[in-house]
Amino acid sequence: MVDKSQLPGTVFQRIEKLQDRSPFIIVILACLVGTLTGLIGSAFQLAIARIIEWRLHSTSLLGDATAAKYLLAFLIPAVMGFVAYYLVKQYAPESSGSGIPEIEGALLDLRPVRWARVLPVKFFGGLASLGSGMVLGREGPLVQMGANLGKMVSDISHYDKQKTQYALVAAGAGAGITAAFNAPLGGIIFVIEEMREEFKYSEASIKAVIAACVCACIAYQMIIGTSPILYLGQAALAPISSLWICIVLGIFLGILGVLSNHSIIRTRQALDKLYDKNRWIFPCTGFVIAGLIGVVGLASPQFTGGGFAIIPDVIAGAYALWPLLVILLVRLLLTVLSFGSGAPGGVFSPTLALGTVAGVSFGLLMDQLMPAPALPMMTYAILGMAGLFAATIRAPLTGIVIVIEMTGSYALILPLVLTCLASTLTAQTLGGLPLYSAMLDNTLAKLGIQRKHEA
Repeated sequence: MVDKSQLPGTVFQRIEKLQDRSPFIIVILACLVGTLTGLIGSAFQLAIARIIEWRLHSTSLLGDATAAKYLLAFLIPAVMGFVAYYLVKQYAPESSGSGIPEIEGALLDLRPVRWARVLPVKFFGGLASLGSGMVLGREGPLVQMGANLGKMVSDISHYDKQKTQYALVAAGAGAGITAAFNAPLGGIIFVIEEMREEFKYSEASIKAVIAACVCACIAYQMIIGTSPILYLGQAALAPISSLWICIVLGIFLGILGVLSNHSIIRTRQALDKLYDKNRWIFPCTGFVIAGLIGVVGLASPQFTGGGFAIIPDVIAGAYALWPLLVILLVRLLLTVLSFGSGAPGGVFSPTLALGTVAGVSFGLLMDQLMPAPALPMMTYAILGMAGLFAATIRAPLTGIVIVIEMTGSYALILPLVLTCLASTLTAQTLGGLPLYSAMLDNTLAKLGIQRKHEA
């Protein structure tokens, strides 16, 4: 047998030297994490669409039998809600909600990452809750699943756990955002900005995040397609004379964001006390909420679901000002109820839909007050999406980049920056808490843990 040490410059030595380059190995593992996240994210999106299609088709088969239709519209989502909440309660309580606060806690070594439990619960629980028509988004489940895939790959690879675990968990989280919105830059910025207090910066970790987001995007586009998920047409440049409107709109969205976050946090705190009384209260809550939302969806579909479906109609002028305000109020209440109750689902998509409705409502009001239209409704809609996202999540760069990648509205960079800056400053001035940070603090408080925040 040949002694490798006696073969200088051979392939064996080059491989050994390569293995010492941990950033390279971590990036390769991150590519695997990103690819897996993109594949699972694509399957998750397609499955949700099929489940919703089946649910609506099942109800339509009853024809004009109104009472039977409404009963079925209640029962199918109710059973799906019960299943989703039961899976969470019984097998992986940390998969409740979006799961993003759990990932942030894991990066601080304050929360566990039990991927063997969370991955199936989040996937099937998320399918049940989102498929039922609850006002939730797919990005939360995908971020948590992506991060758990990162932990899984780290555990299975057995490669320097200290170096790989945090990098791959963060990389998986970014890949989850990418797979949810077909937005690789948004995924990268999300990790850097939203997880700034938890993300451990290093040469290897930032490259891992970039690699994972790129691979997730490639996997997603190979299955779903390359088009932006919400292309609304070519956005026109906003005149300089109208930029003050962006600031006023940002202030309005900042106030709305504070109201939304406060309502979600208070609802979650109140219901958590109720859930502690009996283990069956949680799944029964899912049964009732999902069933009621199913009935609402049969009567008025624009009030339910993630919200992307109504955005084109809102921009096209299908609703006058007062109906839009009703949609805004009802969708806000159902978002608070769905997300605040602990369903396995995200809040990004409902927030983007709420922002669209709020932005167009603001635009219609401005058109009534001003002698000539200042901005197109599409511009108000796009600014509303990013501004409310920024006020709610307190991540303005992430909101700007995701909305630009989702809609292809590169011409609106300056108005988007002004709107998001105004909305986040307003939310901060009013004492509003960043949603995920506040939810993580509540979780840690139950465990008697208090973390320090950046100044």
